Amino acid sequence: MDIMLITVLFAIGFIGSFISGMVGIGGSIIKYPMLLYIPPALGFLAYSAQEVAAVSAIQVFFATLAGMLAYRKGNFMNTKLVLYMGVPIIIGSLLGGYGSKFLPDGVINIVYAVMALIAGVMMFMPKKGNEDGDFTKITFNRGLASISAAVVGILSGIVGAAGAFIIIPIMLVLLKIPTRVAIASSLAITFISSIGTTAGKIMGGHMLWIPSAIMVIASIIASPIGAKVGKKMNVKMLQWILAVLIIATVIKIWLDILS
Repeated sequence: MDIMLITVLFAIGFIGSFISGMVGIGGSIIKYPMLLYIPPALGFLAYSAQEVAAVSAIQVFFATLAGMLAYRKGNFMNTKLVLYMGVPIIIGSLLGGYGSKFLPDGVINIVYAVMALIAGVMMFMPKKGNEDGDFTKITFNRGLASISAAVVGILSGIVGAAGAFIIIPIMLVLLKIPTRVAIASSLAITFISSIGTTAGKIMGGHMLWIPSAIMVIASIIASPIGAKVGKKMNVKMLQWILAVLIIATVIKIWLDILS
């Protein structure tokens, strides 16, 4: 493999994983469009949407694992929330990940764009979680949490994402979870989801192992660094960073689909 392409893939993995650790997402919201558009823009062979989704899936697995371990010493991760959303999302992501082999690239891109659009809209809706309360006494609608996680799991499995970029808005807006708890818990939920997504993509036969390995190495290095930075940042700043990332991706993907 060309050394320049290796450098480009590592940079994409590093940047995406740093941000993913910081704002509690798997990073596919960033890396999916970067993998899709940057290599061909620099003169390298373009990856198909199926291949990008597969590489994103395995990279998200390691990025969220590293980020989750970085958050484990805090009191932000809510075990019940992880359980009620984690079990449905891994079932859904396994089905979506395997089922995506039967879908054309255009449909996968549209599914991704719709998910990102919904997440972007939700980021600007009112959030009522108590940011200064006792994080050990958080309550939430368990049925809503499980159903929404299952739906997100199926859709995120299709695009090779673990769904954190839409899981976090769901936690903030619908379940009224405080931001730091949502970020820490979403890393664990996303890690669980990525198990099903990665398994589905491998069974679908679209995995590119060398680009995946490069992205994984970048993830293991960058995600814990991003998590440490995120724990020290202002809550509103974290919300705005996530919102800007989602909206920028929405605009780019929809412009390409409509053109």
